[in-house]
Amino acid sequence: MGSWQRLLLFGGVSLRGGGGARSPLGGSGVLVCRRQLSDAENETLKQRRTQIMSRGLPKQKPIEGVKQVIVVASGKGGVGKSTTAVNLALAMAANDSSKTVGLLDVDVYGPSIPKMMNLKGNPELSQSNLMRPLLNYGIACMSMGFLVEETAPVVWRGLMVMSAIEKLLRQVDWGQLDYLVVDMPPGTGDVQLSVSQNVPISGAVIVSTPQDIALMDAHKGAEMFRKVHVPVLGLVQNMSVFQCPKCKHKTHIFGADGARRLARTLDLDVLGDIPLHLNIREASDTGQPIVFSQPESDEAKAYLQIAAEVVRRLPPPLQ
Repeated sequence: MGSWQRLLLFGGVSLRGGGGARSPLGGSGVLVCRRQLSDAENETLKQRRTQIMSRGLPKQKPIEGVKQVIVVASGKGGVGKSTTAVNLALAMAANDSSKTVGLLDVDVYGPSIPKMMNLKGNPELSQSNLMRPLLNYGIACMSMGFLVEETAPVVWRGLMVMSAIEKLLRQVDWGQLDYLVVDMPPGTGDVQLSVSQNVPISGAVIVSTPQDIALMDAHKGAEMFRKVHVPVLGLVQNMSVFQCPKCKHKTHIFGADGARRLARTLDLDVLGDIPLHLNIREASDTGQPIVFSQPESDEAKAYLQIAAEVVRRLPPPLQ
């Protein structure tokens, strides 16, 4: 391994630039170089950038055995994206028992799928040295959470994160799946771009609360998928309303119909509304998602309706 690779991967190395001060990286992960580039170096850098851009985007390659990939994303964390992804996968399977559904958690830093799907343990390896998903409630699941301790933080830099994403995408034996629901991390960063550019995605579902702050980032998330030519199937308005269990009074804690206003701006549809309800939170925390544990509840029926809308909007499968 060259010195630059050691620097990028492991840190703890100093960079000297001509006349620049020594800059210890230590634990801060900050790379400092004070030397100004010459005109010739600037020109070389521009040429190099032009060469890279001229190569275009990476060629998309389908995930072996998977017919359609649906990503569940949000611009901001804490809006119920993972809860939506879990219940969407269960609802898609419940709506059509002939379909096989998988769930992939690519939120490397904060995986939620193991707890929500009540799964623990390390994946077994197939004869071809591929990881076998863990199975519960009829859904095949894979997550970074199966590969690290539950309380262990993943303190990785970008290169290692992208390597992990590549393994989760390409080194899992899914068997044959009709739908693979992908729980994306919040934001519009490297992971979102890598997944979108390397895997054919049938559609994206954007999750947001009606709150203006969340909607700003949801707007960015939808625009990002459009820029990388991923169809946005619609928005899910989560935590849309709170109903008091005693007096039944309804309160729009995060605002009313914000996602609908955003949908009109983006020329999209709202796939459905999910209320802010204690049952949804308790079911998720106990590893018994509400679509599985309380299929006759109004909350479960809302997810079933959203799943039906998602499937209705999907293009024909590629394989």
